[in-house]
Amino acid sequence: MAAHTFAAARMRPDHVALEVLDAPGEVAQRWTHAELAETVRRTAGGLRAMGIGPGDRILLRLGNSADFPIVFFAANALGAVPVPISAMLTAAELAPLIADLAPALIARGSGLALPDPPGAPVIETAGIAALRRADPVDFALTGPDDPAYMVYTSGTAGRPKGVVLAQRAAWARRMMWQGWYSLTPDDRVLHAGAFNWTYTLGAGLTDPWAVGATALIYAGPPDRHVWPALARAHGATIFAGAPGVYRQMLDAPGLDRDFAGLRHGLSAGEALPGAVRAAWSGATGKPIHEALGMSEISTYISSSPGRPAPEGFTGYPQPGRRVAILPGDGTDPVPRGTEGLLAVSRHDPGLMLGYWRRPEETEAAFRGEWFLTGDRAVMAEDGALRHLGRADDLLNAGGFRVSPHEVEAVLADHPGIAEVAVAELPVRDGVTVIAAFYVPLGEPVADAELARHCADRLARYKCPRTFRPVEALPRSANGKLLRRRLATAEPAMDG
Repeated sequence: MAAHTFAAARMRPDHVALEVLDAPGEVAQRWTHAELAETVRRTAGGLRAMGIGPGDRILLRLGNSADFPIVFFAANALGAVPVPISAMLTAAELAPLIADLAPALIARGSGLALPDPPGAPVIETAGIAALRRADPVDFALTGPDDPAYMVYTSGTAGRPKGVVLAQRAAWARRMMWQGWYSLTPDDRVLHAGAFNWTYTLGAGLTDPWAVGATALIYAGPPDRHVWPALARAHGATIFAGAPGVYRQMLDAPGLDRDFAGLRHGLSAGEALPGAVRAAWSGATGKPIHEALGMSEISTYISSSPGRPAPEGFTGYPQPGRRVAILPGDGTDPVPRGTEGLLAVSRHDPGLMLGYWRRPEETEAAFRGEWFLTGDRAVMAEDGALRHLGRADDLLNAGGFRVSPHEVEAVLADHPGIAEVAVAELPVRDGVTVIAAFYVPLGEPVADAELARHCADRLARYKCPRTFRPVEALPRSANGKLLRRRLATAEPAMDG
């Protein structure tokens, strides 16, 4: 994976690979492709001198700094297995992950807590800087099915599980270059996500470097309004973020000026509300291309400049992907236009090796040729995919099973709604109703108007029984919706 990512150092050695930005107009650090590849190889040499070798797991407890990609790829260059962890996790949340992982080393950023005892040797900022002065090493001769890196994702009963990705996953990402990004060596890619997120690691770092482009890293203080100014000051041609990032920018003036040099935006992590897409594209004059993915395979269905998604659809399987909609049981795809379980061929080069230390769960994720994503979808005659949400997210409405995403898609089309999520809300013992929680665009919308909006578009049993305006939807550090916390979301205003 590291050798593939830094091959551009031979083709474009003097082209800028990485700019670390402290603020709009302020470049704290700049690396060319040759300099970055050399730094990674030297850091790998430093890790090897510490005794790190193939298969060793290195937990990355690092924030959005250049240390993150350098240590990540240095570990990979040795054949070791870097494991990025959110910088927002508490020490208590980290402890069971460390026990499960048994890392050979923990790389920690400044001010980030660890359990006491940490559970492995720790190297901090000064020590990471010292690694860069070691003698460089060559990239390890790993095979395509050797482990490359590992991420933790939500598991059963709230217990995170490790997803082990193969070295071949880096090559598989080439299917996204035209199937989603339309990525070129002259692009300057600005990503708004946390580095530990596979979306950021792939779209924001790995792919720009592999194609010979420039990655822009913001390492300043958290600021949801900084992205337009960064895009303008540093010539971003592609901007990537979660849907919530696009919504938060809508109140910023001059978006058409700030994003004048942008070719398009990218969105992933969850469904992009139609109202947010329309408002942002209307303000900037630039399209947003959405993708569907998961930790186990990254993105595999997407809209792209060369093949935009039809209205109401996420996109198409990326060229080279084999995707199917399966029935509740069986391995034969259902007819086009029929809802079912979304599946990807087990032979896809980007698919995970398996779940760390969970062979039973790994086996249960496959059915014949297919890896079951856990999502529900429908495929149109032309191959476009409409995502219908997680199979285990279904709501119970008077004995009927209802997809929350179907209801959310209807409400997201209302011009007064910026974001929306629905969930079951208990009203008395043993009785729940479907409730809609929404972030208004301006003043809250009258309940009667929203009820009429739903009644015209949904069967009666699918319609929410209550509508609650909120300041914001509860989200994880990576911007994913926390549906179970909706009932405790702060109201947008009294009444």
